[in-house]
Amino acid sequence: MSALQQILTHKIVAVVRLDDYTRAVDVAQALVAGGITVLEFTLTGKGATEAIAATRRALGEAACVGVGTVLKPEEAQAALDSGAQFVVTPAVRRAVIAACVKRNTPILCGGFTPTELLEAYEAGAELVKLFPAQLGGPRYIKDVLAPMPFLRIVPTGGVSAENARDYLAAGAVAVGIGGNLVPRQAVAAGAFEQITSMARACVAAVL
Repeated sequence: MSALQQILTHKIVAVVRLDDYTRAVDVAQALVAGGITVLEFTLTGKGATEAIAATRRALGEAACVGVGTVLKPEEAQAALDSGAQFVVTPAVRRAVIAACVKRNTPILCGGFTPTELLEAYEAGAELVKLFPAQLGGPRYIKDVLAPMPFLRIVPTGGVSAENARDYLAAGAVAVGIGGNLVPRQAVAAGAFEQITSMARACVAAVL
């Protein structure tokens, strides 16, 4: 199954944003144990590209691993060379979209306004990441999709087990869940069972 199909099928992208990715494989294993198999490691932390390579080696086909917070095409290239299976940006980055299209790699390009989301789609982004989603909520997605039903929106930012179903009901094709799923304190404490438990709750919420 391609990365795009996995995102559309499983409907949850776990956004793993850590300061340091030393425990990345442990986090990935905890998420997969809880039923979440699509993972995004953001470039805001130290060792993200190495974490992608290590997780791909450790988990193989059990996980679909992508890279997040990509702002430059060279960052996308480096992550793809490390094994990233999809790319995520926080804003409209045309050069990054072009780099992903060239390598036939799915990109979730971030935007917030209808203009930005349409611009990302027209530039070649198969999925558009509505960010920060909590500012508009599910109703905003419904309003955006009314005139542009062809957009495949993935809301991220403030999404949790409590509201994920509302976003999907409003027309989102998947959701990105970060701090509510992988709290930094849990990782620092080695409380990986807590992450597995949260993952299970999120999976149950989107069924």
